[in-house]
Amino acid sequence: MSKIVLEHIDKYYGENRVLKDINLTIEDGDFMTLLGPSGCGKTTTLRVISGLEKPQNGTMTIDGKTMIDAANAFYEEPSKRGLNLVFQSYALWPHMTVFQNVAFGLKIKKLPKKEIEERVMDSLRTMRIDRYRDRYPNELSGGQQQRVAIARAIASSPKLLLLDEPLSNLDARLRIDMRAELKRLHKETGTTIVYVTHDQVEALTMSTKVALFKAGEIAQVATPLEIYTNPVDIETADFVGSPRINLIDGKGIYDGETLKVMSPLGNYTFAKDSLKPGETIPEGQEFDVVIGIRPEVVQVAAREPKDEEGYFEASVYASQPAGSETIVTLEANGTQFLALQVDLRNYEMNQQVFVSMDPARLNVFNKETTRLIRYAEAKIKEDEDE
Repeated sequence: MSKIVLEHIDKYYGENRVLKDINLTIEDGDFMTLLGPSGCGKTTTLRVISGLEKPQNGTMTIDGKTMIDAANAFYEEPSKRGLNLVFQSYALWPHMTVFQNVAFGLKIKKLPKKEIEERVMDSLRTMRIDRYRDRYPNELSGGQQQRVAIARAIASSPKLLLLDEPLSNLDARLRIDMRAELKRLHKETGTTIVYVTHDQVEALTMSTKVALFKAGEIAQVATPLEIYTNPVDIETADFVGSPRINLIDGKGIYDGETLKVMSPLGNYTFAKDSLKPGETIPEGQEFDVVIGIRPEVVQVAAREPKDEEGYFEASVYASQPAGSETIVTLEANGTQFLALQVDLRNYEMNQQVFVSMDPARLNVFNKETTRLIRYAEAKIKEDEDE
């Protein structure tokens, strides 16, 4: 069991407050990713969990046992928190073989030789590098060295595995391979993982939960699908997703039952039950809104579909074929927006096309508060029975 609860954590460096009242619960077995741009506080939070940093305020428990009680100046030693930390650098001993690197911590604990052999080989097999047991780090690729570092961390069967941007030094292909390995590792071991990254693709593809950091605060904690589909505010929407989300200015009128939105890309009416409770929505008067439209929601047709409504005309500003997908920049009513076509398409510059969007998949934000006020539906394609 390894449930982590952080409450009211504040961290200062001099007068600079880098963590601001952090409250976060990481359930046992979670793959929790701390996501955000550089300087937002995610790595500092990881270091607080590990014991490498001491916050000035707040408490932290692991499985109900107090690890931090800042008010009473109590900070449990890192070695007694039942966790292992993998850094951005591999930190392997160059004069030791792969086996010796992974076995090093177990030897420090003075475990029996046979148990060390079994644990090391189990962790090497888990990371699929058992055939490299007798090689030295300089004989391995970057991805293989990173696997050794992770194998060393899991060899002691930690309750918690903390990973601080471990894939940032790898090339794009190796990052994809290592994301698959980490996801498989989490599934097989059930270890609680706390993972720090600025790479949204890593967060969306591997995590069970994502905590999105912004300027020392947590903006949103949710599943990857929820953060992508319904970001809490405009800044979060703009940060998460590639290609970027379309943010279109418009006007809204709410009569207490329905929200009517007018924009250059069409007018839409949303029922009350799709609006987010507790958010500020002016009633009975026009107010500024921003519509969030993911590029894959935009459907493009070269000819106007017959017997179908909801299409409007647009022109192609630029087309970017990328093999498996095509990104198209479109213009309509003086507004540019992106469409993502999941196949290879050929569009000519200034070509006239017809566009539609499913209203159920649109976000609406209050421009003044920047907060989400209308939920979008997540559409997940299920395998069809044959």
